[in-house]
Amino acid sequence: MLTQMAVILGIILSAAAIMILEVPYMLRKRLKKELWVFSLLLLLGVGISSAEALQWAIPTPLDWITFVYKPFTDFLTHIGLIK
Repeated sequence: MLTQMAVILGIILSAAAIMILEVPYMLRKRLKKELWVFSLLLLLGVGISSAEALQWAIPTPLDWITFVYKPFTDFLTHIGLIK
């Protein structure tokens, strides 16, 4: 538990360092759209990294593709087109 919290603290500190380096430049150049996208992606990265540190099950894109195409594959198997 303590090591997980240390990893999460490291992730947050890394994100803070990245923000300290990048955000002032974006504000000076008035890059508001880029700042929004940067913030969203950094928040998403911190969230996924923290979930990974806590060893939560995170679905991959392949899981979603399998979920969508599984009924079609089962149908093709049922009618004998796929063995």
